Amino acid sequence: MTEFKTIADGEIFSAAYEINKSKFLAHVKHVETEESAREFVLMIRKKYFDATHNCSAWVLGERGDKQKSNDDGEPGGTAGNPILETIKKNELTNCAIVVTRYFGGIKLGTGGLIRAYSHTAALGIAISKVVQMILFQKISLTLEYNFLATVENYLRNKKVRVTNTDYADVVTLEILLLPAQVETFLTDLNDLTAANFLHEELGEILLPVEINCLQ
Repeated sequence: MTEFKTIADGEIFSAAYEINKSKFLAHVKHVETEESAREFVLMIRKKYFDATHNCSAWVLGERGDKQKSNDDGEPGGTAGNPILETIKKNELTNCAIVVTRYFGGIKLGTGGLIRAYSHTAALGIAISKVVQMILFQKISLTLEYNFLATVENYLRNKKVRVTNTDYADVVTLEILLLPAQVETFLTDLNDLTAANFLHEELGEILLPVEINCLQ
């Protein structure tokens, strides 16, 4: 698994821009497959059926190796590709953007169109929740109840994510750690419990951590 930046799932983020009476609307969404990206583009096109153009681009895959853009009637290379380049500049993947244009009667020219579509896409990204998909190691800890308060206090202080707690004859905690933290964590736990614990590594998982997009 590879860490990457993307848009927070479950929401469509929107921004608007106007220049020379042309109105541009950006819609940004987290997508994970070409099918979902196409469905998103189609949905925006249906919603803004009366627009002059609905231009789009998307980047997919942990390495961002699946890319597509569409000018939707604008001069070749003036709409879809600038949107695509804006996604790539912000180092995003699993991201689709549709920029809707209502023509205002004044032509912008090739350079003007490229700048307008790039800028509108950038506004859409700037207003979006951008997350870093971080690789965590899932670990199961088993310990006696007399160590629970001490360990829980340690976990709180270190801001360790606890995903599940099972209270049986002994306590089992499922936690998430950055891979680089595992060795130090186990050493600390060894000191806290006098080595009276069991642990099992349950594999790795990618989870979103919100960040600010600085591009």
